[in-house]
Amino acid sequence: MRSFISKISTSSAAMIVGIAFITSVLFVVLVDDFILANFVVPGDIETLVRDINANKRLFIFAVVGYLVVLALDSIIGFALYLVLKPANKSLALYTAALRLLYAGLLIIGLPAFVFQIIDVYGYESIKLIGYIFFATHIFVLGYSVFKSEYIPKSLGILLILASFTYIVFFVDVYLPESLKVIVMLLMFVAELTLSIWLIVKRKGLPES
Repeated sequence: MRSFISKISTSSAAMIVGIAFITSVLFVVLVDDFILANFVVPGDIETLVRDINANKRLFIFAVVGYLVVLALDSIIGFALYLVLKPANKSLALYTAALRLLYAGLLIIGLPAFVFQIIDVYGYESIKLIGYIFFATHIFVLGYSVFKSEYIPKSLGILLILASFTYIVFFVDVYLPESLKVIVMLLMFVAELTLSIWLIVKRKGLPES
């Protein structure tokens, strides 16, 4: 596995990051807007459990969709390591490891919830820890991009700012709907902008 990853060029890794992220966004939209729209998700866990029991087949489709997204997150983690390695190998390793920890934790937690090894409250706790890993990953990614010298510093600053927006997952605070939309857009735009930039500029990236 290690030798296979080392054979991937920085240019190819940049393309992988871009395509994997855009693909994961499409899966998230499919699951959230078309499948999970059939469930009552926010806040009322008891109702959510009843809805899951009443729509088990649909719920399994949602689980498979999220597992695909998490697999893509793992691929993005490995590819980001290769993209950032020429600038700073240690920072690249931390960036990749944090995303892999996030994905790995949820890849374990989601099937455990589906097979009732843990209850919905246990899964919510696992997901919260996962979000902490992911928010830290975005911050370290932003710092790595900022220090890279070959990726625009503005993208690094945008990612660092986006990492702080994940506080909405950690603290139970009320946000006006308009502010909530801005927060979610910042999370999305930061990674999407980096992905598009990597696809467009991949040929100019340095090799490790």
